[in-house]
Amino acid sequence: MRYDVLLWDLDGTLTDPKEGITRSVQFALNRLNYPFSETDDLGWIIGPPLKESFKILLQTLDETLLDRAITIYRERYQKIGLYENILYPGIMELIVQLKEKGCRHLLATSKPRVFAEKILQHFSLDSYFSVIMGSELNGQFVEKDVLIAEVLKKALAGSRSKTVMIGDRSFDVQGARANGIDVISVGYGYGTIEELSSASPDFIVPSVRDLGILLSS
Repeated sequence: MRYDVLLWDLDGTLTDPKEGITRSVQFALNRLNYPFSETDDLGWIIGPPLKESFKILLQTLDETLLDRAITIYRERYQKIGLYENILYPGIMELIVQLKEKGCRHLLATSKPRVFAEKILQHFSLDSYFSVIMGSELNGQFVEKDVLIAEVLKKALAGSRSKTVMIGDRSFDVQGARANGIDVISVGYGYGTIEELSSASPDFIVPSVRDLGILLSS
């Protein structure tokens, strides 16, 4: 096997969360009486820290307003939005297959850990992961490089050359590079090919099937 310690992003890599995230963002914007078009494609907000997306959407750096937006977003997301989510076809089979071959799965998502745990449980994936790591609701570990560093602390000792980060955005590439591990970018998520190519990951794969072929080689 090329790698035996696999750090996985969640949104845009294991699951497609677009409906739940975008509807919860729209819910927050509506409560704040901020104009928006329901026809706007908000796919770009999937991946980066939520506060950074709200800075752009609300065109503000006001921390009080940003925190209020996140609080309102979570009101809907934790009850409804996190379940408006689907596994990418083939992901479950790939996770099981790689686990049977001796790979260790570790989750490294900027999404709050409490939500990530519920999502993995919802899809019956939690038992396949030895580490489930996300940010904290207070904002700790939201930066991908800090998050990955923390995940690696929790992993069993092993060679960094056999460890890889798998994600769909440039933030995953940057976080992996900061921690000296390889990175695979998936082209089926929410990062554009231009974004991923500019970030220069070790590999870009267009589909779950191609990801499986690479990881099994």
